[in-house]
Amino acid sequence: MFNHIVHPPPTPQDLSSDAVINGANPLVMRQLAVVCGAGSRSEQLERWYLFVRDAIRYDPFLINLKPEENAASRTLENQSGHCVHKSVLLVAGFRALGVPARLGLARVRNHLATESLELKLGTDVLTPHGYVAFWNGQRWVKCTPVFNRTLCEKLGTVPLEWDGENDVLFQPLDRSGGRFMEYLEDYGLFSSLPTDLIRTQLQEMYPHAFDAAGEWQLPA
Repeated sequence: MFNHIVHPPPTPQDLSSDAVINGANPLVMRQLAVVCGAGSRSEQLERWYLFVRDAIRYDPFLINLKPEENAASRTLENQSGHCVHKSVLLVAGFRALGVPARLGLARVRNHLATESLELKLGTDVLTPHGYVAFWNGQRWVKCTPVFNRTLCEKLGTVPLEWDGENDVLFQPLDRSGGRFMEYLEDYGLFSSLPTDLIRTQLQEMYPHAFDAAGEWQLPA
């Protein structure tokens, strides 16, 4: 589903800092300096990827449709986030390092979803699920920093390692050979956070999670 889609090359917006993908924020800049340090661009990208993957705890319940709550700097403050939060943070850092990057969104089936998550959502289908695409000079390379190492070990799978040349998305199999994560539909790549798309997908898939005023109210 991903390989046949040809996305246009980067634009200046794919290097910019905005209110959500705010790589120019002082907190993000300080964290980049601490994490990435000296070294080649590839080494810096890998260090930032591993930091976002492992130092920011994945929490699928931290959904908030307010733009400021999805900002890269807010995720650093919280030290946790769901897939879109962590992907926004990864994009912000890549851009600040001078590498064009976009947020990707998809619909996935999580075959190892926890019982509490399935009970609250009413399904093992997660949407929209966040991932990242960065420009390696010739094409967009896709990766996801979502599942941290300790969570992967708990779920019986292996964390996704960094690869600057090949797509690295969710593990298709767990350690026993069972299916882990299945991509069902790709919504594409975005230079800024598509808040309306995210709200629409959440309302269509999880209508019970919204109150009468249209606000997300699913408890953690």
